[in-house]
Amino acid sequence: MALSNSQYDSIMRIYNQAQLRQKRELDKRREEVYEKIPAVKEINEEITASAVKSARQLLAGDDRSAKGLKRRIADLCEEREVLLSAYGYPADYLELHYDCPDCRDTGYRDGKKCHCFKKREISLLYDQSNIREILSRENFDTFSYEYFDDTKVDERSNKTAREYMRQVVALCRSYVEHFGEHKDNLLFTGKTGLGKTFLSNCIAKELLDQSYSVVYLPAVEMYEIFSKERFDYDSTEEDRDRSRYLLDCDLLIIDDLGTELVNTFTTSQLFYCINERLNRRKGTIISTNLPVNEMRDEFTDRVMSRIVSQYTVIPLYGEDIRIRKKLMQARRQ
Repeated sequence: MALSNSQYDSIMRIYNQAQLRQKRELDKRREEVYEKIPAVKEINEEITASAVKSARQLLAGDDRSAKGLKRRIADLCEEREVLLSAYGYPADYLELHYDCPDCRDTGYRDGKKCHCFKKREISLLYDQSNIREILSRENFDTFSYEYFDDTKVDERSNKTAREYMRQVVALCRSYVEHFGEHKDNLLFTGKTGLGKTFLSNCIAKELLDQSYSVVYLPAVEMYEIFSKERFDYDSTEEDRDRSRYLLDCDLLIIDDLGTELVNTFTTSQLFYCINERLNRRKGTIISTNLPVNEMRDEFTDRVMSRIVSQYTVIPLYGEDIRIRKKLMQARRQ
């Protein structure tokens, strides 16, 4: 899991704000009770004084006196609860109320991230993945094989489109299952409408739900981010952080590679991104409409050497699923 410093800080700010809010609310409740029940204020002051005195006696090695003060504090707390109850207040009215009682709004419990931290972590990662909304529609649970032909055998795969897609989905699930052990790389190739982006989204959702950092973006947008950081003198720290995050996130999904204008800059940045992520042992998924032989014509041998040697190439075959889906839906109406 690789939260950037700014991501981690943004989550911890939520906890800091919660702690301040809880403290202000406690101060208001305390003022209210002190006005209605002055005796409670006196009890609290005695509890505070006794606690300080007990700590001093413990430091001095006077355990017997400290235990006596501890019993006195317990009696005072019980007396306070009786007074609060008599005026209709709950016993914990003068205690801090936490959004998460398990970690007391610190984000950590027993030195480990609390479940509430992990929940915020996943939410933040979803927001920064660029695909929060689409993942509710495109995931393994919504994936359907019915739109893949199961009558014609494709000579390239020697399977029907449906049989072949079952094999591809199994490979994608295996990729997710072993992602924690080794963050491998995938290259989806094939013409438009065969499921490249859908499969990438299926993988993305599974990993986001496991708190891995995932970023999805079209190749064009990736180049814009790198270009802004390198050539825009007005680039901000946020711009530079975005560029760094593309190299550091657990999984980077580069969609529609080859639809951009290919030139010296884009080719060099593609190699830079691919090579850096390989060196950092981060996972990358690339989808392209180009077959591997045409990619060699578009990009340099240096780029393709890294991809071919380090990526599992998954070619997709068949008919445009979106067209088949519309035709099947039309027949049912």
